[in-house]
Amino acid sequence: MFGLGMQELIIILVIALLVFGANKLPEIGRGLGRGIREFRKASSELTDAPEETEEPAKPPAAAEEEEKKMVDSPTESPKS
Repeated sequence: MFGLGMQELIIILVIALLVFGANKLPEIGRGLGRGIREFRKASSELTDAPEETEEPAKPPAAAEEEEKKMVDSPTESPKS
């Protein structure tokens, strides 16, 4: 991972226990877990965002032809 072995992790946990105390460690762990979860969620939303784009814009000539078709085609009035 970061080149940390089991001994280094145990030393870090013991120092954290001495600094923060046994009551505070679960709160710190929860906060770190939530932060990591939010970071992963935000980064996955950013990577998924390009897939949710709208269809590409049509060239101006094609758009003008569609407008002409819509204007030229007779509209039927609804029968009552």
